[in-house]
Amino acid sequence: MIRNFRFTFPLIMIAITLSFAACVEPTTNANKNANSTANANAAPAAQPAPSPAPATTAPADQTGLTLPVLDAFFAEEKFADDLKSKLQLTDDQINKLKTIARQQTMKLRENENADFGRATAARDEAYQQTKSAIGEERTRELIAFVNERWSGGAAPAASTASSAAPQDTRIVVNTPAFRMDVFENGRLIKTYKVGIGYPEFPLPKGLRKADTIIFNPTWTPPDEPWVEAGNSKFKVGEKVAAGDKSNPLGPIKIPIGLPSLIHGGKSPAKLGNFASHGCVGLTSRQVEDFARLLARLSGTQITDEQIASYEKDKSETKPVKLKSAVPVDLRYDTITVEDGKLHVYRDVYDRGTNTEENLRNVLQQYGVNFDQLSADKRSEVLRAINQMARNALGKPATESPEPKAKSSSAKVTRTIKGNKEIVIDIPELAGKGYPSPVEFDDGGVSHQAPPRSRRRR
Repeated sequence: MIRNFRFTFPLIMIAITLSFAACVEPTTNANKNANSTANANAAPAAQPAPSPAPATTAPADQTGLTLPVLDAFFAEEKFADDLKSKLQLTDDQINKLKTIARQQTMKLRENENADFGRATAARDEAYQQTKSAIGEERTRELIAFVNERWSGGAAPAASTASSAAPQDTRIVVNTPAFRMDVFENGRLIKTYKVGIGYPEFPLPKGLRKADTIIFNPTWTPPDEPWVEAGNSKFKVGEKVAAGDKSNPLGPIKIPIGLPSLIHGGKSPAKLGNFASHGCVGLTSRQVEDFARLLARLSGTQITDEQIASYEKDKSETKPVKLKSAVPVDLRYDTITVEDGKLHVYRDVYDRGTNTEENLRNVLQQYGVNFDQLSADKRSEVLRAINQMARNALGKPATESPEPKAKSSSAKVTRTIKGNKEIVIDIPELAGKGYPSPVEFDDGGVSHQAPPRSRRRR
């Protein structure tokens, strides 16, 4: 989400080139009031998965903390106070953290032809710089604190077991699968292809909730040096009006807990790829369809006539409070069983999840013993695990980055090189697993909007 340090909602989207902006929060008083009311390169042979990163890198429990993420959290009014009271950090230590996080955010930029950065490098830089400011013990405490806050603070018992289909009504987003599923009373009723956060601005994990749909959101560019850089047509503090074609949020945003959103405004080409700074991205047509479905699941009546009126007057921001909140389950499952087949997804966030141990655990969850598979099948599966145990750039996940000379700018990883998924047919899994996509919406122009009552354009 784009960060605006002038107000209390932490905004993680740092849109360096605003044509790729997403995940933003407006700064107008009207919207603040509305929000408060709303609240393929195959491996030649089977090889073991890459080993964990050496001890000099960030610890395994750091699943996404980068300096821009930390900078965004400091925009929350109580964050610094909580660090002081709960982690016993001094004012000097807090100021050091603010400084290093702010400096990294200010130099972050996107460059389409750049030698892209890496999630591991971004996390390691955050770890090393934070450790130099507050020490290793406090850094690990900070990581745990931010991860808990970032995941929404949901108790583990509140979430469905990893890779399993829920038995209730909820939204499930599996980040490495670029997939968002809508479940109603345990039945999958709709699947959307989505764009996800850049590795430097990753989608968090955890159980969130959607309790508001905001039609016609506005956006005000923050006071950051990149806003007016290059050929940007935006000015710091000049609000991008609701309904403006350049508004990166599109026609609808749905807050799902700090600091993430589900929102529109994405082109179909952005789906199935990195597309935002910490949010779930949809096309504008998709998000309109999803908003209708979400409202129905929550027991909230939003008629076609109401939506038509919101679309007619795009200048008015309209928050709609849902009658009951709908859980949003953010997952990072790179090894799954889906409709009787094994799916292995790329470890796009460098988290080291594609390992033989995780594979065995997933198969065991469905009553299949890896050692009892045929030799050929075991070899095939291990090749897949090895191939997908690579990050977005095709490098082994969690591998320590090669040292580089310091640069005056940082870069955002925007593309994925190579295959994103391998599917393997394992007879022992027949009839088991998470359901296949239903009413799959890939965001393409071939999809038609759902029937509506007659309305004037």
